[in-house]
Amino acid sequence: MTPTLRRAIVTGAIMLATVMQTLDSTIANVALPHMQGTMAATQDQIAWVLTSYIIAAAIATPATGFLAIRFGRKTLLAISVIGFTVTSMLCGAAMTLDQIVIFRLAQGAFGAAFVPLSQAIMLDMYSMEQRGKMMALWGVGVMVGPIAGPALGGWLTDSYSWRWVFYINVPFGIVALAGVLIGMTESHLDKLRKFDWMGFAFLSLCIGSAQLMLDRGNLVDWFSSTEIIVYAVVMCFTLYLFVAHSATTARPFIDLELFKDRNLVVGLIIMFIVGFVLYATMALMPPYLESLMGFPVVTTGLVLAPRGLGTMIAMVIAGRIINIVDMRAIIGFGLALASFSLWEMAQFNLDVSTSLIVSTGLVQGFGLGFIFAPLTTVSFATLAPHLRTEGTSFYSLLRNVGSSVGISASQTLISRLTQVNHATIAEHVTATNPLYRPEAMPPMLDLTTPMGLAALDSEVTRQAAAIAYIDDFKLMMYLTLIAIPLLILMRQPKIPGDVAEEESLHAAAD
Repeated sequence: MTPTLRRAIVTGAIMLATVMQTLDSTIANVALPHMQGTMAATQDQIAWVLTSYIIAAAIATPATGFLAIRFGRKTLLAISVIGFTVTSMLCGAAMTLDQIVIFRLAQGAFGAAFVPLSQAIMLDMYSMEQRGKMMALWGVGVMVGPIAGPALGGWLTDSYSWRWVFYINVPFGIVALAGVLIGMTESHLDKLRKFDWMGFAFLSLCIGSAQLMLDRGNLVDWFSSTEIIVYAVVMCFTLYLFVAHSATTARPFIDLELFKDRNLVVGLIIMFIVGFVLYATMALMPPYLESLMGFPVVTTGLVLAPRGLGTMIAMVIAGRIINIVDMRAIIGFGLALASFSLWEMAQFNLDVSTSLIVSTGLVQGFGLGFIFAPLTTVSFATLAPHLRTEGTSFYSLLRNVGSSVGISASQTLISRLTQVNHATIAEHVTATNPLYRPEAMPPMLDLTTPMGLAALDSEVTRQAAAIAYIDDFKLMMYLTLIAIPLLILMRQPKIPGDVAEEESLHAAAD
């Protein structure tokens, strides 16, 4: 088998595995009401189908680096694909809520290695000149999953059954496994390396508590609930223990040498912000269009689809210019476009045209597409090859944490700001206000009838929620703008020109 064919097979296999994992982070969302009926569960109980997957993936992601070094990338990836495929089948066949939650936990744990491993393999397998294009291709795979997940999940649920949301992974898992076994060669192993169980335990408890706090906070009114206070205390205490342990042990769970690389540290911060903005916007737009503007579900999907199209087009362009233009300038341009789109969204009202919503989403997707591939390439350009797998694990973790924080923070702000805005608007809705004279009001909003009062209160709530969404979009715009000056701290990587350096890169992949 020629090296070119081997690389093509491995690239296809790891891309397929990555798409499976990212797809499953959103594909089950639309099927939850159907699962709820089958399992006879409450809304709060069925939410654990999503929460269990996210928590397991977050906890298992940091362990990817050690497992790859200890057992080899090929072995770890093959086991992960097998485990993910089998647990997908078990999720589809589950008959009770307890079963599906347990199987989703296992599915999240097995799938956690896909993104960091595929990223590290792609970085090692291609030379610096080729990395930009290949990371753009990899980025398309990462983006396709979350964007296509809700649409595919809705179609499978309506046309067949919610169980096919999980069964769909089986054929793709078999193809991905065949590609891994045929195309990959085993990476260098370090069988003497010890696993830092204490560091892993502290970090797992910290991440698990943080995820539970973020997922449950808005449901139980945050710190007015004892449950959230317990999660917060456990998170802070275990974070302190993890930092103290890592600083004093000889071989910590996460190699502290990672944080000596300036490009990686800045890249982690920017990726956290991008994860925050990307997933928060994806979570906010559907309820804005459906609940406030009355869009049908199908129309909402069609209106938001150009966002993904813009991302894919921009990634292709970024991959072609990444070796010609300063990568920091490309990332800065992408952040500026994303900020501009959020500024436009902050001008939305409840009469905004569909064309403006589509164009804004297209611009935002275009901006995000210019960020992913260059940011990944420049973040790992100066990192030592032996730290690459651990670095990609932490990179994926920060993206996931950013998305969790973004979704929780944005939804909490919507709830709180809607209440504040409702109270502010309601202060001016009085019988003494000339605008509310009976002769000036339409019959359906007559303040002298219970039906009129209810209709008026509903409209005030709708307008208050619209203002809350606008405030959320402004917050995300400011966060995106804050990320732009951080690019000054990054160093532009030099494109290797000598054959020896290219051969060393390919040797590292083997």
